[in-house]
Amino acid sequence: MSHSFVTIGEVLIRLTTPRSERLTQARQFDVIYGGTECNVAVALEQFGVKPALISRIPDNDIGQACVNYIRQYGVDTSGVVRSGDRLGLYFLEIGASMRPSAVVYDRAYSAMSEIEPGMVDWSSALAGHNWFHFSGITCAISEKATATVAAGCEVARAAGMTISTDFNYRSALWSPEEAAKRLDPLMQYVDVAIGSARDPILGVMLGMDGNIEPEDRSADAYRPFVDAAVSKYGFDKVGLTIRDVHSSDHNSWQGIYFDGSEIALSRRHEIDIVDRVGGGDGFAAGAIWGTMNRWDAQKTAEFAAASGAIAHTVHGDFNLASEAEVIAAASGGADVRR
Repeated sequence: MSHSFVTIGEVLIRLTTPRSERLTQARQFDVIYGGTECNVAVALEQFGVKPALISRIPDNDIGQACVNYIRQYGVDTSGVVRSGDRLGLYFLEIGASMRPSAVVYDRAYSAMSEIEPGMVDWSSALAGHNWFHFSGITCAISEKATATVAAGCEVARAAGMTISTDFNYRSALWSPEEAAKRLDPLMQYVDVAIGSARDPILGVMLGMDGNIEPEDRSADAYRPFVDAAVSKYGFDKVGLTIRDVHSSDHNSWQGIYFDGSEIALSRRHEIDIVDRVGGGDGFAAGAIWGTMNRWDAQKTAEFAAASGAIAHTVHGDFNLASEAEVIAAASGGADVRR
């Protein structure tokens, strides 16, 4: 079966300090492009999905460089609206040991933050696709972007597409209360919900905490949290990431997946981090891929967790791991391939 996927979101210039330098001392930056929804699209392309991106990117040389960068990874950019004054950007300081990584956003008045529903040719942008994805980050950048996401959800629902979201809370963009208020009306469209078990948005929306101590973790321990989400919003599937931060360089990582009846907890991955950005997007792509293929809860949880784990080992926003590589990571295999 051929799988196709379309997502809406902002693509930003990412400026990263070299050698884990502080932003205050850096004199040069590594320049790439990325953004949570695009990250998911690229990861899915590695698994064999045909992905497409809806966004708004300036019609200038910087915008063209961004589009060229995305296209090289097999993402269809024909749904990108080419207008607006500037591409948003963010500065990333790679942490080390006890010093955490840090992000500074510069995305006010970006082209995507000023997108409006009427700018997108929805019938064309969604044609030929069976899955529509959005994230909380897109809704966080402006009310106009939220309205555009809502318009896309309406068209996607009418077309019978599967709709997924990743809550992707960012404290630099809004408060949990603001996020919950803006996202709540969109949940009526969502079939597959993805987020962090410690996500404060979910805490506000569900009125309960998904944090569970490592020694108490089991699939059944997360069932009340998942059941509350399904009961309130009618989600068909739920995927949750579980992260324990030991240092900037070392995290423990697991995933939960609920397939509508069974709930499963993945094995625990100990990660020596190369690049922290995009781990959750790797998990989201893995959960979506498992759902597309109708895998059982345990297989999907293992694959999604491994996809997110391996994303931490790749420099840049994009997870460039094939399905076979993720399956190998899920089993703990890390020997040299010869």
